[in-house]
Amino acid sequence: MYALKDYINRAKKFVNNKANLGPRKLATLMIYATDLCDSRCKHCNIWAKRPVKYLSFDKIKEIMKSKAISKDTAIGLEGGEFLLHPEALQIMEWFSKNHPNFDLLSNCLKPDSLIEAVKKYPPKRLYISLDGDKEAYLHMRGKDGYEKVIRVIQELKNIVPISTMFTLSPYNNFNDMRHVAEVCKREGVDMRVGVYNDMSFFDTTDKAHKTGIATKTAEAPIPNYIDANSPEEVLVETHKAISTELKDDNFKEKIPAIIREFKENYDFLVLYDEWRKGDLKMTCNSIIDSLCILPNGDVPLCQNLDVKIGNIFKNTLDEIINSKETKTTQKHYQHNCNGCWVNFHRKYDIVLHRMFEKYFGKGITEKMFGRYQWESDRKKTYAQYMKEVEAKYA
Repeated sequence: MYALKDYINRAKKFVNNKANLGPRKLATLMIYATDLCDSRCKHCNIWAKRPVKYLSFDKIKEIMKSKAISKDTAIGLEGGEFLLHPEALQIMEWFSKNHPNFDLLSNCLKPDSLIEAVKKYPPKRLYISLDGDKEAYLHMRGKDGYEKVIRVIQELKNIVPISTMFTLSPYNNFNDMRHVAEVCKREGVDMRVGVYNDMSFFDTTDKAHKTGIATKTAEAPIPNYIDANSPEEVLVETHKAISTELKDDNFKEKIPAIIREFKENYDFLVLYDEWRKGDLKMTCNSIIDSLCILPNGDVPLCQNLDVKIGNIFKNTLDEIINSKETKTTQKHYQHNCNGCWVNFHRKYDIVLHRMFEKYFGKGITEKMFGRYQWESDRKKTYAQYMKEVEAKYA
C-alpha cells in the first residue's frame, strides 16, 4: 500500500525530529474530527460518548497552516464516523484542493453519502472497517452493515485505493480474518490487519491481550445506547450468537495462509505473538513524527496511552510539538515503553527496524534506536527469525 518514496520521506522527517536539526515535521497527522458515531461496536465505545464534540472546519484549517505540516504529511480524517461531522463535505473539499495527501476512514454505514463524497472529493486512500462475515459483523459492530461495506468496495475500488481494515478481537476469530482476506482478494483491494488494543480515546472495556481472541463471540448483545441521530434511547436487538472453539493458543499456527498475500500483515501478527508473550521488546519511534488530534483539541503522546502533550485550543500545533516538555516526554516513552501493539505505531517500528537491520546490521540499528529483540533470543535478526517462522508454519 505504501511505496518506497513514502518511507524515504518519513525517514527524513524522523531523522530531523530525532536529531533536533530544526523545527519538527510530521509524517502523519490523524485528525479525529468528531466522536459522533453511528455504529455500536463492542470493541470500541466512541458511539456512547456524550456530549458529542467536533473540531470545526476553521480549527482544522488553522491546524493545517502549521509549519510542522508539509505537502508530504499524510493526513487522516476520521472519528467516530467522519462523515457525521456537520462540515464533513466542506472539509473534504478544502483538502482536495489544498492538501490532496489525505486519507478518509469510514464504517460505510451511510454508503450513499460516502460514495458521493469520495467521487466528488477523492482522498488519496480510503480505509474501511470489515471484521468478519455478515454474522460476525453484526455481532461485533452491533449494526447490519456488511452488505454496505461490500457495496462501497465494489463502487469505489476503481476510483480510489481502498484498504479494508480487520481488527482481530475477543469478538471475532481467524476464520473471520480469512473471510475478509478472501473478500479483499476477490475485489482486488488491500487488507490491513490490526489487533484489539486498550486505547484511551475509544473507551475500551475488555482487557486487550489478556482477553483471548474469540472468547466473546457468543456474548450477549451490548446494552442500551443513545443513537447518534436521535435523542431517544434505543434498545439494541438480539441476534444469533456465533460459536467457535478458537482461542489464541498456538496463535501463529492459526494465522490464515492467505494473509501472506497482503504486505505488512503476516509479520505484524507473528511478532504480535512474541510481544504478547513478553519476548519482543522494541523502542517506540513513531511518536516522534506521527500524532493525532482528538475532537476536544487534546494532542495525546500516542494512540494508546492516556498521556497528553498539549491541546490545540491552548497552544498551536507547532508550539506543542517543539516544546521542551514534549521532547522530554517523547524521549522517555520512546525508550521506555513497549506497552501496545497498535497498528499506527508498531507497523512503522517493525518496518523501521527491519529495514535498518537489513542494510546496516543489528548492531548499528541498536545504536540508532536502542536495544531491541524480535523474540526470546536477543541476538536473532529479523531475517533469521522470519526464516524460522516460515519453515515451521508455511
